[in-house]
Amino acid sequence: MEGSALGASVSEYVSGIEVGFVDADGVEHSGPLARCWSEPFELASPVRSFASFKGQKNFTGEYWAATSRTQVGYESWVERDAVTALDFDPAVVALASQPFRLTWTDGARERGHTPDYFARLLDGTGVVVDVRPEDLVDQDAAEVFAFTARVCEEVGWQFRHVGDLHQPYRANLRWLSRYRHGRCHHPQVADRLREVFAEPRPLFAGAEQVGDRLAVLPVLYHLLWQQELTANLVSAPLGTDTLVHLASGGCP
Repeated sequence: MEGSALGASVSEYVSGIEVGFVDADGVEHSGPLARCWSEPFELASPVRSFASFKGQKNFTGEYWAATSRTQVGYESWVERDAVTALDFDPAVVALASQPFRLTWTDGARERGHTPDYFARLLDGTGVVVDVRPEDLVDQDAAEVFAFTARVCEEVGWQFRHVGDLHQPYRANLRWLSRYRHGRCHHPQVADRLREVFAEPRPLFAGAEQVGDRLAVLPVLYHLLWQQELTANLVSAPLGTDTLVHLASGGCP
């Protein structure tokens, strides 16, 4: 949809909101959100740099997203976990960090907010993601998140506030993300794993049915990351006896 397709009520609500962003070519843009909301923000470059200095308490870095095959920045371990979960989500096809900055006037006060991530889903929906542990969401942050959620609703985006991921899901995602790259895929081994795990089997026992365990496990973990194979990642850490089986709709 084009920006002009926004309804009158939507245009009125977002008419005073400006958005600034940097496109994939590094060119800076700014303008009314009512006109710019349909930009491909999932391809945008970060609107600000990620600070890194000696003695800082948070950890910054870049995560290679298999989904978009791009480097995606993070400013804390909580953000790194959040972007890993987005990368693991099969509905996400592309994502970017610090995708734009919103500015608006709240009475006599100028306000601004830069969401942490923007993701694009398979169905074309945009998703704005803010990451902050629940116990660090003060009144100002809560107000900004609520405002951002309303803006997202008006322009047809989703809004997600993500806090700390719960264990053991967090640990399992961190482990499987090590095997997200396509270099871990071996077609013949993958085909055999699909056959073996057509019925639920313990993780190690099934791997050993395919061949040398050390050679097979990286392919098995890659298929779990791809969600061609599935296991319970929420209740307990992955282990030797974790039951693994072919995902629904998979072909043995």
